[in-house]
Amino acid sequence: MIKLDSIHIEEMRGIRKLDIDFQRGTFAISGPNGSGKSGVIDAIEFGLTGQIGRLTGRGTKGLSVQEHGPHVDKTKFPDAAFVEMKLFLPDLKKSVTVIRKVSDPKKPKIGLSYTWVKQALQTAGLVKRKARRGVHRKRRERRPLPGMMLHVDGSEHRWFQDERRHDLIVILDDATSEIYYAQLAEEETTAAVMAGLRAVIEQKGLFCSLYSDRGAHFWLTPKSGGKVDYERPTQVGRAMKELGVHMIPAYSPQARGRSERNFSTWQGRLPQELRLRGIRTLEGANKFLNEHYIADLNRRFTVPAAQRGTAFISCRHRNLEMVFTQRFERTVDQDNTVRFHNLIMQIERAEWRPTLAGCKVIIHQHLDTTLTLMIAGHRVGHYSAEGKLLTPLTKKQIKAVEKTLRGKVQKPTFPLNLQIPHSTRDSHFPTASTTTS
Repeated sequence: MIKLDSIHIEEMRGIRKLDIDFQRGTFAISGPNGSGKSGVIDAIEFGLTGQIGRLTGRGTKGLSVQEHGPHVDKTKFPDAAFVEMKLFLPDLKKSVTVIRKVSDPKKPKIGLSYTWVKQALQTAGLVKRKARRGVHRKRRERRPLPGMMLHVDGSEHRWFQDERRHDLIVILDDATSEIYYAQLAEEETTAAVMAGLRAVIEQKGLFCSLYSDRGAHFWLTPKSGGKVDYERPTQVGRAMKELGVHMIPAYSPQARGRSERNFSTWQGRLPQELRLRGIRTLEGANKFLNEHYIADLNRRFTVPAAQRGTAFISCRHRNLEMVFTQRFERTVDQDNTVRFHNLIMQIERAEWRPTLAGCKVIIHQHLDTTLTLMIAGHRVGHYSAEGKLLTPLTKKQIKAVEKTLRGKVQKPTFPLNLQIPHSTRDSHFPTASTTTS
């Protein structure tokens, strides 16, 4: 199928000069008699075939396109009459320009680039495709200190040597290849990745950067295979940003060579170890990893860092329970309830506002699937995964109100007023200046 983008007609039939943009859609041509409707159809037919059916059909006595195709004023100048068409070929996803003159209708000028012709011939099987030339790559040096950069990745495999497929999530250090975390999961989800990162931070401390693929847990990629969007972080990206961890996306499997080679070792060894020990469940496999296998791998494959010391820093003053949550924004309904994933959660009354209806609420979904509701920094409820209230608000939380810098209690209004001092410049009415004698 060929789609018509646009047409330019000049000095042909009853048309002096005309441009029409069809936009690859269905179109209709209307107008009074003698306005040139048939001339447009003749031009389209001529541009595609080099003929005009009304001139060469039965009963026309073989009228010549060269004589009767040009405008009546240009019959002696057939070179001035031509049609230029822009066509779109969906099968090749390419656009092409065709120019056909009345003076030589059998030799159209087709605007085809070398690349377009090559792809068309290769698609038709008339020309063989050459092997793509390889890219010269260099081995990247390891980071000099542990904690400067960590790798996180997942590998889907038949770890139990049966029809079941699970994801193995591994976090290792770039400087030493030491494995800090490894767990099998049904699927590599945002919650599973967050659980691994939190475990590493609680065990080792905060690290400097995190190297990952462009999976949906780590990055938003507007165009498949394209650049990541740094301005719209994912849930994992938001958590890392709060902790000051710089995230680095990988754009090829070769760039993740260290973690890819690590998974090759895992896939060759772990299934055999699980089979020899008769382990057939995720719980048993993860217990084996934590108690035996990770330590054994680290003894075998960990290398010393280039420099002494560590880049890990303490994270004692950060609330990791709230950082590693998935956050969603909702609006409180008129009956002071919040809807989330087919759940309806009732919010308890708070004295710092008569009603919370219409307020924006942030839902924090914890790693244990419980939910915490926050409004303007206030915790208004903690709920189970089924939407039942777990921890009622304390009297202090119910009576909580904001205080100004001077220690005066504001009126219980929401949202809180901005503490901006009033000045005469803020007034909408002119003030007369005072003069002293």
